[in-house]
Amino acid sequence: MFASYSPEIWQRLSADADGTSSQPAVPRPAAADLDLLDAYSRAVVSVVDQVSPAVLGVRAHRGNQGGAGTGFLITSDGFALTNSHVAHGAEKLVVTLAENDRLEAELIGDDPATDLALLRVAARDLPLVELGDSQALRVGQLVIAMGDPLGFQATVSSGIVSATSRAMRSQQGRLIENVIQHTAPLNPGNSGGPLVDSRGRVVGINTAIIAMAQGIGFAVPANTARWVVGELLTHGHVRRPYLGISAASVALSRHVLQELDLINTHGIELAALDPHGPAALAGLREGDILVA
Repeated sequence: MFASYSPEIWQRLSADADGTSSQPAVPRPAAADLDLLDAYSRAVVSVVDQVSPAVLGVRAHRGNQGGAGTGFLITSDGFALTNSHVAHGAEKLVVTLAENDRLEAELIGDDPATDLALLRVAARDLPLVELGDSQALRVGQLVIAMGDPLGFQATVSSGIVSATSRAMRSQQGRLIENVIQHTAPLNPGNSGGPLVDSRGRVVGINTAIIAMAQGIGFAVPANTARWVVGELLTHGHVRRPYLGISAASVALSRHVLQELDLINTHGIELAALDPHGPAALAGLREGDILVA
């Protein structure tokens, strides 16, 4: 059976066949636009090649239950970072290397107040990534997230920095400051994975998303992680100054400034004290004003 075409269709098919179609051609992107796209792709590909060997899948076993997240190596002798909520309370930790090798890991210490944990893998000569300077991040800067979301190993997503000075409460209720907000898509399993800049330096540790939102992810800044790692390696836990007070800034009267010869025009008025805290034990009372 042969198909039957109208004369108009025959004319169009014939024109298409000899390259003289009357249909308008789809405009090609300008060369400059193609160069920009190529540069973006090369940047992402370069980062993936550089960082992906140091990214770990992290499996936490808790009785009959298990949880999964991501981590990354920061030293060649096996120290790695992940989220506290991934590793905390685990009876056994197993990490998966880029080559699919599975090794047990030891929890060196964790800090729920910043949602960070330090692991140690029993291996040497491992690939590693560098912690960058998160304070140098600019809004609009390219960032790349890597991890094992929903069990899909070595998944890469990219976005931009949306904000650098967010605050987020940890599971303990303490504020984590200077949190990085970004648009690189994250899913369960990305927790603890690296957020890296275009030079392959880790600028944040992905830690949270807002459910049902799009393009809103959060990462603990690398500078915070660097300090936490130092505390965990040195002391096994994070030491924090603690006063045990609730306070508010108040303006000091001119009379007080002159009488006490003070330089600062404001002080900190104590609104409440933890009765067992350092401030109360030192003799401070509600209503006192701190000037230095």
